[in-house]
Amino acid sequence: MDVVTLGPDEIRAAVSMPAAIDAVRDAFLALHRGEFEMPTRTVLRDGGFLVMSAHHRPTASAMIKTLSLDFDRDPAIAGTVVWSELGHSRQLVADATEMTRIRTGAITGVATDLLAPPDAKTCTLIGAGGQAADQVRAVHAVRPLTELRIVSRGLERAEALGKALGAELDISAVVLADPDEAVRDVDIVCCATTSTTPLFSPESLAEHAHVNAIGAYRPTMREVPDDLLAEATVVIDEREAVLEESGEIIHALAARAITQDHLLELGTALAEGVVRSGGRTVFKSVGVAIQDWAIAGLLARTSAR
Repeated sequence: MDVVTLGPDEIRAAVSMPAAIDAVRDAFLALHRGEFEMPTRTVLRDGGFLVMSAHHRPTASAMIKTLSLDFDRDPAIAGTVVWSELGHSRQLVADATEMTRIRTGAITGVATDLLAPPDAKTCTLIGAGGQAADQVRAVHAVRPLTELRIVSRGLERAEALGKALGAELDISAVVLADPDEAVRDVDIVCCATTSTTPLFSPESLAEHAHVNAIGAYRPTMREVPDDLLAEATVVIDEREAVLEESGEIIHALAARAITQDHLLELGTALAEGVVRSGGRTVFKSVGVAIQDWAIAGLLARTSAR
């Protein structure tokens, strides 16, 4: 058996953000067509360990990701992604930290391209952890930004991130302390935190704003408030996963701020379009295995050349 092992630098060199966005978009369209087997992920130790898997029937390919999460260490995510195909004995093993950053950014790019105003150019990022930079890279790939605002409890980390992204993407980046001030009048908001309470008030958002909420992945976590979900067009990554894991959605349903009919899966939205009136939009993701399958597939094809 031939095993190809890829570390963070090799993954980053092989996969551009535009390519990752395209691959993840295609994967969600394939999910909508019923091409995947994708069990709900296994969660151990209250989210300390996660196991995710996906099988794409048409290509007889599969991906399994195992990882641990500890937000008191850096990086918080550690693990491996394994890619296999029935027609080949070769296996690809890749670093899960870098894969997760890229695939989480990529799904934000897909959702932003679908839901944000076509002329959007300003973004607020709440959170400056390991997922943060690729959130901005993905947004910039589909809506070229001129201004970035960053809010984080770690001021030095936020300033370092702003300086790095400003230079990399050639955009203006500032750090603000107040989330409500930071989201005011911007086109796009990206939330990448482990918060257990909503990060900002809906009244602070522009009427046309699009919000990506990707940080909260457990029922005890929340980044966006019920009132925003109630009045916005809400797109989710996958219904079963969100109903089991998204604290925002679980809380809003329990409070009767929304019903399940309020939730539109990303694959359906991509295939059939989104009906909206120009108001606020929210994309809620807890992360699903086909995202990792999509990026692993890119790596497998690149390494086979």
